[in-house]
Amino acid sequence: MPKVRRSRKPPPDGWELIEPTLEEIEQKMREAETEPHEGKRISESLWPIFKIHHQKTRYIYDLFHRRKAISRELYDYCLKEKIADGNLIAKWKKSGYENLCCLRCIQSRDTNFGTNCICRVPKSKLEEGRIVECVHCGCRGCSG
Repeated sequence: MPKVRRSRKPPPDGWELIEPTLEEIEQKMREAETEPHEGKRISESLWPIFKIHHQKTRYIYDLFHRRKAISRELYDYCLKEKIADGNLIAKWKKSGYENLCCLRCIQSRDTNFGTNCICRVPKSKLEEGRIVECVHCGCRGCSG
């Protein structure tokens, strides 16, 4: 089984603790990439990839910021090797963005009216019983 991609520089101490989980997530990513997409919209075929990317980045974020289970050196290594998305983690640190699903949902240039994605609207502000699904990543509401 192929390893998680990394540079020639040896990983810091603690890598062996997170490597099995990262390999498992990487295997899910490969399966999602090769999954047939017949009958789906173009954007729908990318939703599983966005979901797995979010899962992997959240795993690294939780290990460092919430559980304090990995060192700063290992965390920086994961960001430098692009194992986790540093820009998404930077948004998670800001208030109001703790549950952000992906960066495309807050980019106003990707929408028709220059606003955020529909999944960023709080459920209390939406009409009762309305099912919201983001066109970018399939999120059903990440604003809380």
